[in-house]
Amino acid sequence: MTTPSSPGTSSPAAVLRPHAEQLHADELARLAEHDDRPRPPGWRLSPWAVTTYLMGGGLPDGSEVTPKYVGPRRLMEVAVATLATDRALLLLGVPGTAKTWVSEHLAAAVSGDSTLLVQGTAGTAEEAVRYGWNYARLLAEGPSERALVESPMMRAMRLGSVARIEELTRMPGDVQDTLITILSEKTLPVPELNTEVQATKGFTVIATANDRDRGVNELSSALRRRFNTVVLPLPESADDEVEIVSRRVDQIGTALELPETPAGLEEIRRVVTVFRELRGGVTGDGRTKLKSPSGTLSTAEAISVITNGLALAAHFGDGVLRAADVAGGIVGAVVQDPVSDRVVWQEYLETVVRERPDWRDFYRACREVS
Repeated sequence: MTTPSSPGTSSPAAVLRPHAEQLHADELARLAEHDDRPRPPGWRLSPWAVTTYLMGGGLPDGSEVTPKYVGPRRLMEVAVATLATDRALLLLGVPGTAKTWVSEHLAAAVSGDSTLLVQGTAGTAEEAVRYGWNYARLLAEGPSERALVESPMMRAMRLGSVARIEELTRMPGDVQDTLITILSEKTLPVPELNTEVQATKGFTVIATANDRDRGVNELSSALRRRFNTVVLPLPESADDEVEIVSRRVDQIGTALELPETPAGLEEIRRVVTVFRELRGGVTGDGRTKLKSPSGTLSTAEAISVITNGLALAAHFGDGVLRAADVAGGIVGAVVQDPVSDRVVWQEYLETVVRERPDWRDFYRACREVS
């Protein structure tokens, strides 16, 4: 795998999804230029500049830093302050609360490299966290430095960078526990070579976990004590969620060369309204209680629905996002269980959507695909 600074890395304009440090290289460079505050050892920016990169703001040269996270600033300040200590950071929340997004941008701002990533799954092996072996060399030469294959964690320790772990609670318990020595002693023993890797200043770990996965592979108390936990909430208001969806769809749409989103702002607000009402179990005015479907109906799913609608509008319509372009995506997101969720959706459609005069086109489109 190549890092952002490697010669073999494609230019950001040529890849489908550039890493954060590639996509926002100009902003990071401008922040570094104007950043005169103290920086923790190994950090590219000060904690203040890292928070500004995440939350957005103005710089002395009159330029603006675009916000990467829309939500309480204090949460980001706590997360950044945690990384400036010897504690690891655990970002916890329901699906779609931007845990991975925040993790990537934190790593990009702190160490300039968000690619040192361990993806947690039920099949993640211990070697993904510690190290592995090139078995051809191992058989030919025996245990040696040349036969050792570094994990992203080991590489981050050597370089003094941020290591990221996605879906920590999806990893088996015995694999999780390999982190205890790394996080407490900042050391990774390699007994086969009678040596160890000691973390360089700047090394830290950011992990994410879905709080709906509780009971899958619970963190041991010993491991949990080594993390500071920051819970990322769902967007507080509909306006915040509309802003988040609009920004992300703009970015994705630009990469895919889809139509710009301002023309579809009405549909974005409708999708966000439907998702918020169904997952909250009540209409926006608080007058009608609703049944909630089995799915999460997260902000990430709203982004997916709108992006898919833009593709439909671009390739099979007139380029303007309309109700018919998002209806199919909404139904697919809501009706996860074909029996119970379909009842919930039909009830919402007939008792809420049908009664909104300015939603008639949306009602007809949803009826057609339902």
